[in-house]
Amino acid sequence: ADNLVKDISEAEFMAEVVDGSAETPVIVDFWAPWCGPCKTLGPMLEDAVKAAKGAVRMVKVNVDEAQNIAGQL
Repeated sequence: ADNLVKDISEAEFMAEVVDGSAETPVIVDFWAPWCGPCKTLGPMLEDAVKAAKGAVRMVKVNVDEAQNIAGQL
């Protein structure tokens, strides 16, 4: 269950999201430390993903650290 929600970097995006979604749907949470709504929504999404027990995974992308990926999407 620990691998259902994880923080990823830009370098991991293709493997974790694009390739990984071929096996299991992946929710991508684009967030930032300064974003108030992110602090509310993030934990709610994490709880929902954990409750789904592997039916879906979630990756978290810090937009301050992954500006190229965030800008493309």
